Amino acid sequence: MASHTFVLLLLPFLFATAAAAADVAQGPTPQLSEANLTRILEKGEQYTTLLRLLNTTRVLDQLHGQLRDSYDGITFFAPTDSAFAKLSPGTLNALNDQDQTQLVLYHVLPRYYSLATFQTASNPLHTEASGPGGAYSVNVTTGTAAGSLVRVSTGVVAVPLSNTMLAEFPLAVYSLDDVLLPEQLFGGGKAATGKQASAPAPAAAARKKGAAPKSDVAAGPSAAEAPGMEEGDESSTNAAAERGSTVLAALALMVVVVNIVVA
Repeated sequence: MASHTFVLLLLPFLFATAAAAADVAQGPTPQLSEANLTRILEKGEQYTTLLRLLNTTRVLDQLHGQLRDSYDGITFFAPTDSAFAKLSPGTLNALNDQDQTQLVLYHVLPRYYSLATFQTASNPLHTEASGPGGAYSVNVTTGTAAGSLVRVSTGVVAVPLSNTMLAEFPLAVYSLDDVLLPEQLFGGGKAATGKQASAPAPAAAARKKGAAPKSDVAAGPSAAEAPGMEEGDESSTNAAAERGSTVLAALALMVVVVNIVVA
């Protein structure tokens, strides 16, 4: 009788232990569902060209991996379809695959910046694009000029942030009405006015002589076909499986303890 009473007293403690184990297994998660860049851009409904570039250059996979593993987060500048349409015809065609990748990476800062932290950031800010001379950089200015709080300057163009699509660590996404053009690819001394009605010819064009023309990423795989699109869902599924295993282990331990006490 005493042993049964002891078991009844012990059961609440064991259940509490199992619940605590489940909480520990779950752990803190950095809102990866909200930080899925693909879904954010698809929801915006005006980033088809950007999504195709992200997929054909494989930068999308890289960014999803960084969002899972980085402690610093990511800031992403997202030019709209209209922004790409402002580029001179053939601008993207004139870039080889490597330079297209660098153009996309030029729109990525390797840490999370809210609008407030942009105000205290020290220029220049390194992007994830790089070349023989090192990392490509941008300068950020803040204020209320032209109705914009933040402007991003490349040395070729100065582009205001048009709106905030997401600003929750680990990911900040800001929409742009113009494409950021790095001097390393589009140098030519053009004034940084933020207007791209006639974008300068890319410096990489000379390296493309004799190359077969290709579509300006129009033939790239759609976002739905791109690998890595469901990485956030896969991570969530794996985390759920791990939590389930931990709870089962705790319950099994509880049964063993009860059997020992009863015996």
